[in-house]
Amino acid sequence: MHELTIESLTTLILDVPLTRPHKFATTSMVAQPLLLVRVRTAGGVTGYGEGVVPGGPWWGGESVETMRAIVERYLAPVALGRRVDEIPGLMRHFERVVSGAHFAKAAVDVALHDAWARSLGVPVHTLLGGAYRDGIEVTWALGSAPVPEIIAEAEHKLASNLNHSFKLKMGALDPADDVARVLAVTEALRGRAGVRVDINARWDRLTALRWLPQLAAGGVELIEQPTPREQIEVLAELNHLLPVPIMADESVQSPHDALEVVRQRAADVIAVKTTKCGGLARSRDVVAIARAAGLSCHAATSIEGPIGTAASIHFACTQPGIDFGSELFGPLLFAEELLIEPLRYADGRVALPTGPGLGVELNPDAVAAFTRD
Repeated sequence: MHELTIESLTTLILDVPLTRPHKFATTSMVAQPLLLVRVRTAGGVTGYGEGVVPGGPWWGGESVETMRAIVERYLAPVALGRRVDEIPGLMRHFERVVSGAHFAKAAVDVALHDAWARSLGVPVHTLLGGAYRDGIEVTWALGSAPVPEIIAEAEHKLASNLNHSFKLKMGALDPADDVARVLAVTEALRGRAGVRVDINARWDRLTALRWLPQLAAGGVELIEQPTPREQIEVLAELNHLLPVPIMADESVQSPHDALEVVRQRAADVIAVKTTKCGGLARSRDVVAIARAAGLSCHAATSIEGPIGTAASIHFACTQPGIDFGSELFGPLLFAEELLIEPLRYADGRVALPTGPGLGVELNPDAVAAFTRD
């Protein structure tokens, strides 16, 4: 048997507490469930991937529980006996067996890349064509506390030189209250840090037409996904109206989605999550389409743990088209460290890991401590 042959593909669910509640437009979380996917080869090499969604199935319909069922019942039988360097063929076969399930497929895709790169003794970014940069800027997502506490959190990040731009979630409050809250933060940070907002597709067209111009006039530098994902024409209308960029997130979950956004000029920036796109190859296709059309790309987060974050860093650092920074802060929200050696955050950036595979090593004691029974 060839040493790259896949001997096992197994999963674990972890529940890792956060340092503070993280709020989305429709939900909030105090712990993040992670699905660890573990691929082991005949040569004795183990690679890890991570299945994670931002706050549960409200975002894209998947959860760690559904991902585990898909991976173990449908994807693992396809992979066993194949080789970890057959990634394009395996991903194509997965498409024939399971429709959608991008987050689950991304977890397996990353585990295959990690195992293959470790077998060769090279970093994952080598498999992706080589590093273009050695790190990437990180925007910090501020919490949902009262305004003075949010401002204090931003001031601490600025004073510590940890982050230079910030994002606020919107969509959970009455629009007037939401806008007033954001503009108070924007004014407090004016001239020192950029402020962006993410509405998580929760406003309708009329609400967006009424309130988004006020956000732009008040100094908000970017508006992420204000309206429902399928309403590309509404996103295009808003993008043409506003003097600040619109970023498409929920609206772009495939290369075809990216093409439609390009056709309608519905956004100036595309949020690329290796999770929602179904892995590294499909994410690369999204970036290529955006770059060919002159759109920027942003390395976004699903609040991944260190495995998923490391994979996204490797990806972002190989892509010149990801030219609008990142939100790859996920591990900084975790109250407990899962790695033996943490990812390196400093000077507003996160550094590209340099070791074999993903360049990170899980702490087995931490994994055991948070594994769900």
